[in-house]
Formats: sequence, structure tokens, C-alpha cells
Amino acid sequence: MTSPTISLSLVDTDPAELAVDAIVIGVHSQPGERAGDLVGTLLLASGAESIAAAFDGKLTETLALLGATGGPGEVIKLATLGTVTAPVIAAVGLGPEPTGAAPTPETLRRAAGAAVRALAGSARVALALPLPDDADAPAALRAVAEGGLLGGYRFAGYKTRPQPARREPVAEVLVAVPDAGDATATAEVARAQAVANAVRSSRDWVNAAPNELRPPAFADSVATAARAAGMEVEVLDEVALREGGYGGITAVGQGSQAPPRLVRISYTPAGGGNGKRVALVGKGITFDSGGVSIKPSQGMWEMKADMAGAGAVAAAMLAVAELAPAVSVTAYVPMAENMPSGTAYRPGDVITMFDGKRVEVLNTDAEGRMILGDAIARACADGCDYLLETSTLTGGQVVALGKRVAGVMGTPELCERVRTAGDAVGEPTWPMPLPEDVRKGMDSEVADISQVNAGMDRAGHMLQGGVFLREFVTDEVAWAHIDIAGPGYHSGEPTGYWTKGGTGVPVRTLLHLIEDIASQG
Repeated sequence: MTSPTISLSLVDTDPAELAVDAIVIGVHSQPGERAGDLVGTLLLASGAESIAAAFDGKLTETLALLGATGGPGEVIKLATLGTVTAPVIAAVGLGPEPTGAAPTPETLRRAAGAAVRALAGSARVALALPLPDDADAPAALRAVAEGGLLGGYRFAGYKTRPQPARREPVAEVLVAVPDAGDATATAEVARAQAVANAVRSSRDWVNAAPNELRPPAFADSVATAARAAGMEVEVLDEVALREGGYGGITAVGQGSQAPPRLVRISYTPAGGGNGKRVALVGKGITFDSGGVSIKPSQGMWEMKADMAGAGAVAAAMLAVAELAPAVSVTAYVPMAENMPSGTAYRPGDVITMFDGKRVEVLNTDAEGRMILGDAIARACADGCDYLLETSTLTGGQVVALGKRVAGVMGTPELCERVRTAGDAVGEPTWPMPLPEDVRKGMDSEVADISQVNAGMDRAGHMLQGGVFLREFVTDEVAWAHIDIAGPGYHSGEPTGYWTKGGTGVPVRTLLHLIEDIASQG
């Protein structure tokens, strides 16, 4: 099911005269003169000057009386009663006014997302949020545009009856700027549209019901989208996987009636680019029951999101095709359904992986690393300079870093680039170590490596996943494993530009990195 689209454009008309259904302005929190004093606790952000004038200077007083505090993400709506052209003003909180600086791009991104989501039922919404007039302007504009597009996302779903109380999401977002014809501004908006569309595609795949998106259907959907974007696509079915020696993917998928797949997507830049080659790998477990090592039933329905890494990688490739960076990018997307059955792989099995390594299986619920090991080995065999892999790999990531910060492991220099990219786009990561004592605990008496560290049990669980994947990366390849077990799926109430369900993390980080490699090597 595809989510409704949102169009994006620039406008340089006076916000007070815009013919839209609602105008979004920013407000900062500001201490009142007296304890408990509501009036005077708000400060209008730049971009709202003409609207404030239309209210004869009483706009902040009115908003405060309605309960506005200026807290980050708070949205207060006010009927304009003809004072400006738009019938509704939505004031979104930006927090305290920064000293000598504009709000950060992430503050603007979250504010735009919260406001557009709150304005569901309005067809056209204009964002008159503060944009700096210096070198930071492009990043701020990009953030506002992305936030508006992503905050207005809603999964189409499977409802068969009309929902009278459910308001339709915003269909068109306009961003107010000083000059709508400025080349830099128009380029930023075009990029934001491409990136947001990719994130929305990733969310659609993650939010799909698992019976609708089993491996063959997921592979077909990804392949169709990639071919429509003009990229070369190869799909390996269960026969090709077995004959090709993909033991990890085959083993995990053999317990399901829906057989596994490996989708390979290739983008080649015009003129060959800068000569560097980037490989993307994403975990595509379309449903994870745990297999024979079955999971507890509580919360198992969220395991439809165990393919969030695959969704992110496939979606990032769609944006790569549109943004056309000067670097070769190839994605490897292994897909399987981890189910218990008479044909499922078992604890104690020894599996021969794509690169010939023998793996002793101790826990069939550690299936993600099995399919990723094959995909990583194939990427290295094909040849690449950088390998970026992302997956909802371990519950240990959530325990260690929570639901917003991803863990990143691998080559230190590349991990630092991942961290920098994540900070730049609002998808934070934190580098984690790969200790040798964790690897030592994964020694097997019967195979080259065991799948988990039996002696450590759950201790260092996130690190065990990274250590295992490292075994399949060749020495000359710089690599990074991004564990998004927490950030890949949001089960709480909508916040900022995150809606409930798939988040699209880390699509924007991957794209930032690819563009950085294209320009910097």
C-alpha cells in the first residue's frame, strides 16, 4: 500500500497574503516577568513579522492565552477571522531562542513535521519558519522541507470502510523563502523531495502487513521500483541461492513456505564517477518469529519491521538514481522469513556461507547475521571500497542506546563519517567497539565460528552481531554496520516528523554518506 503523495514548492509571497488553508509560524519560549504569568512568555520567530503586524502586535498574547508555551514541537492553532488571507495560523514551538543563531536544522525539521501532521484536513499549508540568511540557509531550508514532507506521511493501510473522523493528510506544502527563484533554494527543495520520497517508500515497506510482503512479494516490489528508476536489477530466487552457495540466506528461509530472495541493484554514474565503489547491504527479514528458538508472543507483531534495513537500503537506491551522485553504488538486499516448521534450520546446524566459512548455529533467532553474512561476502567478492550495512540486528542496541540512537561498528574512520553524517541529518549514531574477547567467545569446536557468544549469553549482544559480520568483510574494504533495532521502528505516539511505525532511518544518513564519498572520496 503506497502512502498518499505530498507536493512541495517554494513561495516568496508575503505570508500574510498567501492563499492557503493554514500558515505555520514559529514561536520561542521566553520566561514571563512574573511567576505564573502567561502573557509575554512567547517570542515570535523570524518569518512571522507580517502576520504579527496584521494582529496589531497581539498575536503572542493571544497564543499564550490559548496555552502556548513555545515548547519544542507544541502546535497551537488559531482562527485568523480574516486578519490574514489564510483561515488558520498554526504556531509551532521551537524552544528557547538560540543566542546569536537560528534554530538548528533538526529543531526546524521536527517543528515542520509536527505542524504539518497537526494540520491534517488542510489541503495546502505554508511554512513560514525562520531561515538564516547566511551559509547555514541551505541546510535550514532542506530541514524545513524534509520535516514538512515526512511529518505529513500517513500509511495508506488496509481499512475497507470510510473513517469520518479521520482527516486526510496535507496534500501540498509551500515553504516561504525570500526568493522562490533562487537556484540554491530550488536545488535544495528538489533534493528534499527526492530524499523524502525515498524515506516514505521505506516507511511504506516497513508498515506493510507481513502477509502482504513476504520475500517474493518484497523482492518484486523493490525490483519493480528500482527498474522504473532506471537501475540494473538482479533477483536470485531460492534455486539460484542454493546453487550459488548462499547457505545463510537459504538456511534462514527454508522454514517458510515463502522462499528467500537476494535482490542486487546497481547504479552507475555517468562517465564512471570518481572511481570509488559503495556497497549497501540491508537486512530483509520480512517476519521474524525467532524460528525454532521462538520469540515470546508479546510484541511479536512488530517483527514485521525486521526488514527495516532492507527497506532503507532499497529506498536509498531510489534516491541515488534521482540525485545521480558521482560514485558507483550497488545494493545487496537479502530477504527471508524466519519461521518454525519441519524444514526450519535448527540450533546445532552447521551452515556453509557464501564465502565458504562454516558457521555453527546456536540460536535460530540470530538469523539476521546469517543472511547478512552472505550478502556482505557477495558484495566484497564483487568488489567495493566502502560497505555500509544496516539492520534491526539486536535488542542489545535498544538496551544500550535507546530508541533514537543507532549503534555503529566497523572501520573506525568510516564509523566516524557515519556519526558525522547522522548528526548532520538528525539520525544520530554512536560508535561502539568490537572487542577481541567477544570474538574469542564465538570460537566453535566444530566450525569456523559460532553464530553467538554462548558464554556471554546476552552480554555485549550488540557487539556480538558486529563481531560476527566482521568475519565476512575482506581486509581491504572499509565497512560500517549500523544497528537500527530501536530507531528503525517507532511504536509510540507520533513526534516531530516521526509517525507511528516505520521511520525510514537511516535512509538520509546513507544518502549523506554517498554524496560525501562522491565529493570527497
